[in-house]
Amino acid sequence: MRFNRMLLSTTLVIVALVIQVSVLARLHLPGAVPDLVLLTVLGLALVYGHVGGALIGFGAGLLSDFAPPADHAAGRYALVLCVIGYLAGLAKPETGRLKSATGPMAVVVVAALGSTLLYAGVGALVGDDAARHVGLGSLLFTAALYDLLLAPFVVPGIMALARRADNDPLAETGSAAKASDVSSGWLSSGTGLRIGNQRGGLRIKAARSRMARAGRIKGVKRL
Repeated sequence: MRFNRMLLSTTLVIVALVIQVSVLARLHLPGAVPDLVLLTVLGLALVYGHVGGALIGFGAGLLSDFAPPADHAAGRYALVLCVIGYLAGLAKPETGRLKSATGPMAVVVVAALGSTLLYAGVGALVGDDAARHVGLGSLLFTAALYDLLLAPFVVPGIMALARRADNDPLAETGSAAKASDVSSGWLSSGTGLRIGNQRGGLRIKAARSRMARAGRIKGVKRL
């Protein structure tokens, strides 16, 4: 990953983690806690692709594993977000632009359900059955509901920041020059005429008109 991507991703993940731990976790909402870190990883993965999404997800999950009040095995959430970031990056549009909000919202719902199930599954493998006592069904419903309600305020802004930070001025200059070359080529070759040929044609027409005028003048003098 490039330096600007790493810097932006690290900053956004840390800010999201601080807000989630200090604000969202203290709301004491029924069921799950709104996962702002997950939404941040999804927004970045939809711009940077599956490789970037996996790397960002792993780093964000590892920070979440060590952030207080973490009460689970280290690396558990890193594995979950790494898989989710990779899969979300596969949904990145080829053009880099989303035509509607349906796709990102579907990705958010699937990621919320998938992360909850994967987190509970990994916990069952290591002997953590806290999800059974809370109720897996209520966790799935509330996780999808909270993330879906929070996503319109987070994911578009994350994607816009990622696109802006990913822009290269040299690349933009090169693309603008290429566009001007294409437009000039269209003007010169798309019409089937060139500027030099147009000037030559105008000169020939002017010479012919002068010769015709001179011929008419001579004819009048002879008369």
